[in-house]
Amino acid sequence: MIYEFEVIGEIKGKARPRLNTYTGNIYTDSNTKNYENLIKQYFKVKYPRYVPFENRVKVKIIIYLKIPQNTTKKNRKLIEEGILSPTKKPDIDNVVKIVLDALNKMAFNDDNQITQLEVEKTYSEEEKLYIKLEEY
Repeated sequence: MIYEFEVIGEIKGKARPRLNTYTGNIYTDSNTKNYENLIKQYFKVKYPRYVPFENRVKVKIIIYLKIPQNTTKKNRKLIEEGILSPTKKPDIDNVVKIVLDALNKMAFNDDNQITQLEVEKTYSEEEKLYIKLEEY
């Protein structure tokens, strides 16, 4: 079985846990929670009758970042040829973490089932995440 979907819009990485110095509690910031919920909603809309994977899982994530408006013609040509890739935030590992945390207990029972991971950051006219999960 395969789950494959896109999340359209600004991409966010997982933020570090925050500490409330008044209460001493550790919490996840609202931007991270909201983006995790957005990923969950896109998944639920595409797969309303989803069943979590039971076996090992292969994950592919492509991070499509918008081409900056001030990009020179020379660099735009390099982008179109696939020679120039984004080296700006969000960090690739933080995007992986937010995606896997959002889909934990939904697309798979636990993220320890993930045995293969392929991630790429590239430029696009539209900012979005492409996510493919495959049980094998």
